[in-house]
Amino acid sequence: MSETLENLFGSKERTRLLRFFLQNPEQTFDLAEIIKKNMLNSSRTRSELAGLVKIKFVLKRDRRGKVFYELNPEFIFYPELRNLFVKANVSPHCKGLARVSKIGNIKLAVVSGAFINYGKSKADMILVGDNVSKAKLKNLMSALEAEIGKEITFVLMTMEEFKYRLNMLDKFILEFLEGPHEELIDKIPGLKRFIAQRKL
Repeated sequence: MSETLENLFGSKERTRLLRFFLQNPEQTFDLAEIIKKNMLNSSRTRSELAGLVKIKFVLKRDRRGKVFYELNPEFIFYPELRNLFVKANVSPHCKGLARVSKIGNIKLAVVSGAFINYGKSKADMILVGDNVSKAKLKNLMSALEAEIGKEITFVLMTMEEFKYRLNMLDKFILEFLEGPHEELIDKIPGLKRFIAQRKL
């Protein structure tokens, strides 16, 4: 889906900038933040931003000698563009999710929230595993945030902690697993049956 949008809008940079501002409609960012959060090339980002300012999709503000950018909520095609990108922000098309298994011994990886456009979820992702590399986890989250255009809220637990919280009928975990979500990895025997029985 991201490739479709890139072809539709002409470049990865433009697509990521459009998504980024649409996902963060009430925030302002300086150029350095925009480049870092979206993992983009500096010169191409400047050029694309100038184009978005020119058509008034993005507003450019000067504050105490520093330049900030923010979405223009009055942009004529704002509702249509937001709907388009919301539809595109679904987990099957998010390339970075394929890297989840490489950050450690992951037993469970489930997504909700921003990945499936479910605004009521208290988190976007739950990861359960051992020997998780902090560096790989940080890189993964940065890549995912650049891809979907917003900060990801996630919970990381060891297998021991997850089992304990599940046995204690932890409200957060049960609400997440009983609500709308998608499984990326599930190597926990009996988990699906346990959740299914609770729904009966």
